[in-house]
Formats: sequence, structure tokens, C-alpha cells
Amino acid sequence: MAPYVKLAAFFGLAKQLIVATFAQATAGPIVDLDYIKYHGHYNDTLEINEFHGLRFAEGPLGPLRWKAPQPYKPQNMTDAIVDATQSGPPCVQGFPQWTISGPVQIVGSEDCLFLDVYVPANATKGSNLPVALSIPGGGYVMGYASQSSPYALMRHSMNSFIFVNIQYRLGAYGFLGSTRYTKAGGAANVGLLDQRLAMEWVQQNIGAFGGDPSRVTILGGSAGGGSVTSHLIWKGGVDKPPFRATMADFPFWQQYLREEQLAKQYDNLLASANCSTLECLHELPEEILKEATQTTYISAYADKAYGYGNFYYGPYVDGDLIRDLPSREFRAGHFVQVPTWTSREGYEGFTFSNQSMTTIKEETEDLRNQFPRANEEFVEDVFGLYPQEQFNSTFWQRLTWFGYVFALSDHLIGLTQCSDFSINCPTYYVASSLALFGVPVYKQIFNVGTQLHGAVGPYLADLDYAFEPGANVTLASILRDWYVSFVVHNDPNAQSWSGVPKPIWPEYEPSGEVMTVNFTELGAVDDRHYDNTKRCGFFWENAGTVQN
Repeated sequence: MAPYVKLAAFFGLAKQLIVATFAQATAGPIVDLDYIKYHGHYNDTLEINEFHGLRFAEGPLGPLRWKAPQPYKPQNMTDAIVDATQSGPPCVQGFPQWTISGPVQIVGSEDCLFLDVYVPANATKGSNLPVALSIPGGGYVMGYASQSSPYALMRHSMNSFIFVNIQYRLGAYGFLGSTRYTKAGGAANVGLLDQRLAMEWVQQNIGAFGGDPSRVTILGGSAGGGSVTSHLIWKGGVDKPPFRATMADFPFWQQYLREEQLAKQYDNLLASANCSTLECLHELPEEILKEATQTTYISAYADKAYGYGNFYYGPYVDGDLIRDLPSREFRAGHFVQVPTWTSREGYEGFTFSNQSMTTIKEETEDLRNQFPRANEEFVEDVFGLYPQEQFNSTFWQRLTWFGYVFALSDHLIGLTQCSDFSINCPTYYVASSLALFGVPVYKQIFNVGTQLHGAVGPYLADLDYAFEPGANVTLASILRDWYVSFVVHNDPNAQSWSGVPKPIWPEYEPSGEVMTVNFTELGAVDDRHYDNTKRCGFFWENAGTVQN
């Protein structure tokens, strides 16, 4: 769930795979996957071999639309050397109505199931390096592989790991649902299936790059972090997942649509495409389908099928891959027990809250729109937990339940946050649930920089961060140490590459200590100051109404 940006400027033309001659390919690194060879790019500045646009699945086109992804099995390509120096095209992007300020240029391609691999140049088959597999964020409707750069973290750690960026089907292409849809042959949650197949591809092929398939950590922020939690509860928690640890940064738990909402969403796409059946949708030309899918965001918003800050499409309970709402699955212990890192920023909801609201009436209508099954008691309880007198405007009050809580404080400069039903509270659900089973869990509250959703990004990923105005290089070094140490050792305390002194980050025991990072403090604090609150407890108890 990333702040809206005009993505078109970042996207070029669709990648053209070029079969190179052996003589041409020898100018750069080559990896042999047995069924195909790829010619990559040597980054001599960072001493990294980069392989971009590697197919992990057949293109989900025509009859493969809304089907489970099929493994890529090229015929008679064992001796071919395929150019892998450019990223594949992004999946078709979608833009919710509230993100649009002018004409929309629909970008991306249906043929988009590619991944990128970044490998230390000195790695060889048998190096058995740990692997970080990144799932992009973007509200499940936007996002692409190359939006995450591993350069800063790899340089910081002297290239101690391999990094993989994946892509998956988004919006209506990845998360269409309903009983009528599945009876017509559509697969449920195909965006999550794409992610899972990419993980399986890594299990089967990362050894050829020098990676260790038994040392894979999956990670992501926002919708990427929400996706990570989906794989923790995949089929109620599987015995042998294709990863050994997870990192769910500011995990976005958008409401999981119910059957009637999914059916209405499906009907919306059919109407927008002038179709009456899934078969008709399968036969539509790609450009027509793109226009139809974008139209659904506009018509659904006008029909109040989703509200400001919601992205309309996303994962849902299908009874198989996702067997119940995530908060219930974590409470019931239906998850994979692997070391887990989770985090959030101080003011998560600002970007996704409607700043034009000025009255209690507007706020109440917005609350009912976000929670369509909320009864009077639920609404009264929400306002009781977030009394207006604690806030300086209805906007800040609204942010308390949708985005974050601003509580006035005489002891801190500014404002301190308390809870958030779609990001803040899920970090508590995940951390506390795993900790009850004795699973190593580390939780962070990051409240520096912009303090908004994704504020930690420059500290971790900006290769030239030290040259930014006001850069806190010491803090960036600490954060990068923690981050890579978790990828390599599944413990943020295990190794330091910077040598900068730092506090020990305690595991999140049932008592709940979190690592807090703010302008005046760096250390462990009881989570009762943040997310272990009556507010998160209320949303957890009312999972059916909140729909996550």
C-alpha cells in the first residue's frame, strides 16, 4: 500500500527477450538453470551480477487469465542463452478513484510473471548464500519488481546475501472472486498463487546462482507485508513452507471482501467489459480488458463499494489458501512457526485518510462505508474508544481508527500514536500470536523521518542516503545492520557490519517489548504503549465486522 505516484514515468516498453549467441553472452555473467541459460549484467560498481526479467511462469494470457499460474517450461531451450539485462514489464496497474488527480495512463502487461535476481559477483554454485525474496507493495493493485532496490543493503553487508524481486497479478487480474466466478473456472486469489509459485521457483533454481534454498527469507512492506502474513497462514500453516523466516513491514490488511461483495465486484467487471460470462472476459483483447478493469475502480467508488484509502481489490477468504480472516487464523494458531520480523511507522494512516472531512456526520458516514456491516453498537464503541475531545479535529479523530491515533501529550514533542485497524493492530496480532508459541519475533515501531507510511525506506534502501540533507547516517547503519542480520541469521542482533553500538533488540515475548525508534529514543519499550491496547483488542474481537 504505497502512496500514489504516477508510475507511467517508471515503465518502459515491454521487455523483449532476445536469444543471444554464445559469443555475445560471454561478455557478462551466465547462469545455467538446466532448462535454459540466462545472460545477465555485471554491476562493476557494486560487484553484483544482475539477472532481470526471468520467467517463473507462463504468461497468464487468454485462457490462462484467472487461472493458477503454470510453471515456465520452455521447449528445446537448454542450449539457448537468453538476454536477462532488462526487467520484465510490470503487471497491469490499477488506480483507485481517490488516488486519481487527472487522466490515467494504464500501464503494464498481462504477460508479467517475471522476477529479478541480484547475486554477489563472487558467488558460485555451492556458495549457499542466504536469500531475501521481496514481494512488492502497492495496495495489491500497484507495484512492480524493480521498485525495490537491494543495492544499499548489499553494499552495507559486503554482499552477504542474494536478493530476489518478484511480480504477481494485481487488481482484478489477481484477486477476482465469488462463487459464480470459481464455478465458471476462475481460480481464487491467483495473485497469491503467483507469489507462491515464484517462491517455488526460487527453491528449485536459486542454487544455480549460489543461493541456499533452505535459507530463504520472504519480505515485503505494505501490501507486500500483508502478502507475507498471507503466506504465514497459507492453508492454515503448512509443515514445509518455501521459506525459513518472514519480514512483514507495515503489513496492510485491507478488508477481506465477503461473498456478496466479491459477487458485486465480479458483476462490476462484467458490466464494465460489456460481458456476461467469464468466458467472454477470457476472449477480450488485452487493451479492452485494461480499460474495463480501470473503469471498475471508478464505478465502484461512486457506488460506495469501497472508500477513501481502500484499494478495492485484494486477498479474500477462499476456504483453501486463506481459510479464515487473518486475525482469526493468528489467534487460533493456524500459521507457520518461523522467525518473524514485523514493523510499522508512527503515522501510518495519514496518506490514506480523507483530509477534506470536517464534521462528525461525514466521519460517521465514512466509518459505515468502510465497515458496511457495522451496527449501532459498533459505531458507538468506536467513538467511545476514540473520543473527539482527545483530538484537535475530526480528521485526526478519523485517523485514529482508520490510520493511526494522535493522542495529545505534554511529555513528547508532537503527538504519539496508539492503534490502527489495518496496519498497526495487525503487527500486534502477528507478534503476540507467534510469541505465544515460542516463535522468535521482533517488532519495531519506526517514528523518524517523515514518520509516515514507508518512512523507513530511505534509511534502508537509498544508496546515496549519506548525501541527503539531514541524513542520520548512524541510524541508517543501525537499521541496515538489524535488517541484514535478520535476513542472514534470523536475528537482528547476530551480526554488525557497521560496528556502530546499538541496543539489544529483545524478542517479542508475550509481555510484548518492541524496538522503538524515534527522535529522542532508541530502545525496547512495552507494546502497551503502542498496539497492545483496548483499541486493538476491540478490533480483534470484532474481526467479522472489520473484515480482517
